[in-house]
Amino acid sequence: MNDEQQGLQQVEQYMRAVIERAESSGILGERPTLPLYRVLAYHLGWADERLHPVRVEGGKRIRPLLCLLCCQAAGGDPAAAAPVGAAIELLHNFTLIHDDIQDRSRTRRHRPTVWALWGEAQAINAGDAMFALSQLALLEAADRLPSDSLTLLLKAFNETTLRIVEGQVLDLSFEERPSVSVTEYLAMIRGKTAALTTFAAWAGALVAGTDLDRLERFRRFGEALGLGFQIQDDYLGIWGRREETGKEPADDIRRRKKSLPIVLLLEAASRPDREFLDALWSRPEVSDQAVAQVLGLLERYGVRERVRAEVERLHREAQALLEEAASPGPARDALAALLDRLATRSV
Repeated sequence: MNDEQQGLQQVEQYMRAVIERAESSGILGERPTLPLYRVLAYHLGWADERLHPVRVEGGKRIRPLLCLLCCQAAGGDPAAAAPVGAAIELLHNFTLIHDDIQDRSRTRRHRPTVWALWGEAQAINAGDAMFALSQLALLEAADRLPSDSLTLLLKAFNETTLRIVEGQVLDLSFEERPSVSVTEYLAMIRGKTAALTTFAAWAGALVAGTDLDRLERFRRFGEALGLGFQIQDDYLGIWGRREETGKEPADDIRRRKKSLPIVLLLEAASRPDREFLDALWSRPEVSDQAVAQVLGLLERYGVRERVRAEVERLHREAQALLEEAASPGPARDALAALLDRLATRSV
């Protein structure tokens, strides 16, 4: 087991511990109508659809890994950041449970989503519980941090949650609008996606006890990484392969999402093409023929190349910030490798 795997194992131990303590002290009893905490275990990849213990892929754990590595790269002990990493991963999964309801997504990680199995109302309850558990996990860091650092972490953690929710509000509102500017799109992903990677990098450095100037560099590194991650996700939402992403090719076109490729296309399109796109987004469903037409327009206007160029620009920006923030050594090398993987990932 390498250092990264060992660190993530510690994160998972904290995640399991807060869930198990909540279950043992709760009021649901031994045979609840819906075993809430087993549902959370299902979502996290620790249980099957019958809620029996299994081990399946439960996400990449990118955000807690980012937190641990930034702590180490700033001169700290990554084990001290493990409770914070657990809080970050639980918060991320709270947002996923609710996002799946809002987006009507019936599958995630090649399995049925929580709401698809147990209904929307109970999925909302599961997401709410996951959010509360994320706060409890964060408090596990209390004996490892000065009280002022813990207060700062709690404040930033909840502000981060607000930024994520604000980003989701914008994302949903974009579906009802005929057009969205690139500036508006970037504001949305800065909240919905980059807010948590920003917090993860910053929090890891904070746990290490680094100075304010270096903290800011780690914060900016986390933001550039998160923005690039989301834009690569947008790329895969249109040009990703089903056997790699688990989704239909061009799924974001079918869902009429205002991802960056579509925002760029709407800005660049001629009047006739724009009228076609506006009419398409107003339809209840997007046919395979219409998807093919949109893919053709994306190629004609060079959108695919522009999206790749933006991912590469953010990758270079994050690399430069990492070199400024992190001390040379294994942790910085691991962060650079993580950055490379995220910029070229196919899932």
